[in-house]
Amino acid sequence: MSKDSEDSYVVTPWNVSGRIDYSKLIKKFGLSRIDDKILKRIENSCGDLHFLLKRKMFIAHRDLGSILDGYEKGEKFFLYTGRGPSENLHLGHLVPMMFTKWLQEKFDTFLFIQMTDDEKFLFKNNLSLDQIRKYTYDNIADIMALGFDVEKTFFIVDTEIIKELYPIALAIAKKINFSNVKAVFGMTNESNIGQIFYTALQSVPAVLPSVWAGKNIPCLIPHGIDQDPHFRISRDVLPRLGFLKPASIQAMMIPSLKQDGKMSASDPDSAIFLSDSPKDVKRKIARAFTGGRESADLQRKLGGIPDYCTVFNYYKFLFAPDDDELLDIRKRCLKGKILCGEDKLLLVEKINSFLSDHRKKKEAAAKFIDKVVLTDKNICEAKEKIRNFFSN
Repeated sequence: MSKDSEDSYVVTPWNVSGRIDYSKLIKKFGLSRIDDKILKRIENSCGDLHFLLKRKMFIAHRDLGSILDGYEKGEKFFLYTGRGPSENLHLGHLVPMMFTKWLQEKFDTFLFIQMTDDEKFLFKNNLSLDQIRKYTYDNIADIMALGFDVEKTFFIVDTEIIKELYPIALAIAKKINFSNVKAVFGMTNESNIGQIFYTALQSVPAVLPSVWAGKNIPCLIPHGIDQDPHFRISRDVLPRLGFLKPASIQAMMIPSLKQDGKMSASDPDSAIFLSDSPKDVKRKIARAFTGGRESADLQRKLGGIPDYCTVFNYYKFLFAPDDDELLDIRKRCLKGKILCGEDKLLLVEKINSFLSDHRKKKEAAAKFIDKVVLTDKNICEAKEKIRNFFSN
């Protein structure tokens, strides 16, 4: 958990609020910044750079250099990321997923996506397991609509294959002291014992392919920076069980449509959901916090402030992947050539076009769900794929 006495922001795996000072957060979490040297190595390996890397939206890492060292020598690695299915997905959830898809394509490797239905049951008092299950499979269809490789993508629904996960989680849990969990996550005597145990289960996918293959396989975890505490514990514990430390790459979070914090599924007006209607999108963007001046005349004279504008952040994270387009929007804002109302209308058009296309892809992706979700019926086939891929 991170709470700075001088800055009114909070960052935990379950709560993000305030205007985040990422420089301080990186230092507090003990992360390494993604610098130009790392970016050049990624570009050399991939042939280009994802626009989120160029724009420093993925800003920090742990041991990414080690992953690249191995890859440059011909060593394969796998990807692991996740989603807590307690609501419909919003656009902020897509940022790490879209970047992960790019990594999967560029490095041509396997991806494990953990759907933490158990975590949401433990931390969301208002949801039953049946409700969470519905969100889980709806979320999976939304994620697969992004175009992940059906042959190399596995979804781990925790309660679906707990028999496979639990023995590994037990070994991990035995190495984690309550004092450590309490310090990292801010647990109290009122925390239920499932919450205390949960982080052991979130560590399992980082080593599952290694267990299946019978040898250590490097793991890279792309995720939002708010989830780093879970993997700090993983990195501390797993070497004591003979496994490699998982590497990670951390993203900034798309700010809320309101003034501070990140998009939140618990606050519908803070985010654009994939289920939002065109009318919902128009209403939410119309109310979004911007970097505009007090009046149109003043904005034409002084220009806007895009760095403090939630509308501009949507362009930067998702809707202006072309650098020239983003630069043009920024220049017009700074020079007062475009007003907030015009900018919002353009963004509404882009979002609604994206959502319409996404829904069509989601419908097509639904037929692949049985293939990509690990169950007792298909897990032997998945194990064989992993062993064959990483045996070379």
